Amino acid sequence: MVFSSPIFVFAFLPAFLLLYYAVPERFRTATLLVASCVFYGWWQANYLVLVLGIAVVSYVAADYALKLPSDYGRRWAVRLGVLCNLLILGWFKYAYFLTDTFTSGFERIGINTNGTVTLPEIILPIGLSFLVFQSISYILDVSRGDAPPASRIVDFLAFSTLFPQLIAGPILRYKDLAHQFQTRSHSLENFTKGCQRFVTGLAMKLLIADSVAPLSDRMFGLAAPSLPEAWLGAVAYAIQLFFDFAGYSAMAIGLGLMLGFRFIENFNAPYISRSVTEFWRRWHISLSAWLRDYLYVPLGGNRGPAWKTYRNLVLTMVLGGLWHGANWTFVIWGLWHGGIMALERALGAKHKETVWPKLLAWPLTMTFVLMGWVVFRAETLPQAMSMFEGMAGMNGVVLSGETRLLLRPTEVIFLVLGVMIALLPMWREMTASEAIARPASQLWHHLAPLRTAILFCCSAAIMLARTESPFLYFQF
Repeated sequence: MVFSSPIFVFAFLPAFLLLYYAVPERFRTATLLVASCVFYGWWQANYLVLVLGIAVVSYVAADYALKLPSDYGRRWAVRLGVLCNLLILGWFKYAYFLTDTFTSGFERIGINTNGTVTLPEIILPIGLSFLVFQSISYILDVSRGDAPPASRIVDFLAFSTLFPQLIAGPILRYKDLAHQFQTRSHSLENFTKGCQRFVTGLAMKLLIADSVAPLSDRMFGLAAPSLPEAWLGAVAYAIQLFFDFAGYSAMAIGLGLMLGFRFIENFNAPYISRSVTEFWRRWHISLSAWLRDYLYVPLGGNRGPAWKTYRNLVLTMVLGGLWHGANWTFVIWGLWHGGIMALERALGAKHKETVWPKLLAWPLTMTFVLMGWVVFRAETLPQAMSMFEGMAGMNGVVLSGETRLLLRPTEVIFLVLGVMIALLPMWREMTASEAIARPASQLWHHLAPLRTAILFCCSAAIMLARTESPFLYFQF
């Protein structure tokens, strides 16, 4: 069950909201916990035990980190809690990757393993990466005194299984929601805003992301894409990924508002960035903040010699890349972004809006980002290299007849629309005056109910016509 499925929109969500607001306020957190368990168990009930187990272990570890009398004991409580989370994530997400890597390494030096290293079938539980990061942050924040411990285990279990954001974020920290579990603000205004955000995110996913997805898949599936095909595939994937993930985040934030929660924003017009450093302040903001606070700063941050700062940036981004998936493509993607951020830091990015020439800053940054998305999307490094060869014009400079034949008008229309929406904030910065911006903003606000109704009708029609619409970030 996903947010963009009919069973969620027309059955689960209405039934849950009726129940949630029907029970007394003191029982709403427990109701949310039960609903979250049903939502997650709908996918695979046996993994619900794993999710609850991770939450209980993290809750106990943080509790011991506070209550044990000795510093030695408290440190070990933190270490064991974090290690337990990492081992679970490592087994489900990286066991195959590590086994294949070591097996290939042995074979290259002449040691034949003859298939002696085998693993049972491992299915990655959806949302595990987000849950582990949230659990680790809870243990560390409580042990440092940066966050209050959960006063009731039901609050922490509800936080850990929170169905609006468990599957694909944004990455939440208990310290930001602790007071909201004690008391939440329920109002018709917030509920209405939540509905509008949810429908907007649903439209982003169904109307734009899913419409350009076939185009992206075809271009990346070409053995030798030409120059326009390679760039078309890179741009299509960039738009697909943004509207898919930002759409999910908008739906999660909207659902939170319906329930009285306020989640952090996860995107802020990333495709208008004028440096890769700025891009990571705008893209997947909750992940960027997590990597900064729990990896970059503990590694030393910008303390010490400049080379250590560059090392910490690169290492943080490599680990961030690995968090997305067990593949060398994600390692290279992390190295790419970390290396560029280190270069920008060396050129003075800490004190400048951009280190690149003004006229080149945006196109250069988008080129860096698109090249990174190619590696991120590619299933293998050879496939990524094939796309790079195409982007360089090494396979011709015209669209093939097959591509022209299969190219659908809707793909082009929604790709162009997606690019226009993604770059709209830049256009506003360059052209909007106060005399124009304020009336336009007021008109946009007044049209919100009509806009929401139209988007919902269009989304519902597409939702009922399509058989499946998975979110990209489920696989990460």
